[in-house]
Amino acid sequence: MLGAAVETAEAIGQPQRIEVVDASGELPVRIRMSGSKFPSRGSVRAKARTTATTGAPKHRGPRRRPATGGEVTGLAGGLPIRIDGVPLGGTGVGSGSPEQDLTIARAALAAIGA
Repeated sequence: MLGAAVETAEAIGQPQRIEVVDASGELPVRIRMSGSKFPSRGSVRAKARTTATTGAPKHRGPRRRPATGGEVTGLAGGLPIRIDGVPLGGTGVGSGSPEQDLTIARAALAAIGA
């Protein structure tokens, strides 16, 4: 999953921060590619946690970051992880444009059949 995300980021020439959390929003794994942007550090975690706990892609939700201290966001780049309809967690990608972040998140999910 992470390998596919990094491979896609390299292919489009945009270093990224990538985080994957379980269904409770805890952080089992993250990668920071050299050259990724520092401000994406907090938003990537919020994207992953929000999608894991709401089950919704975050480019479709409201921007609630200020009201939750950064724990919930509607920024693009977060996608829920579901296999056979079972929610397993969420992934958050950031440091590129919204379209780049989503492309990389989709590649990560496709790698595991989610």
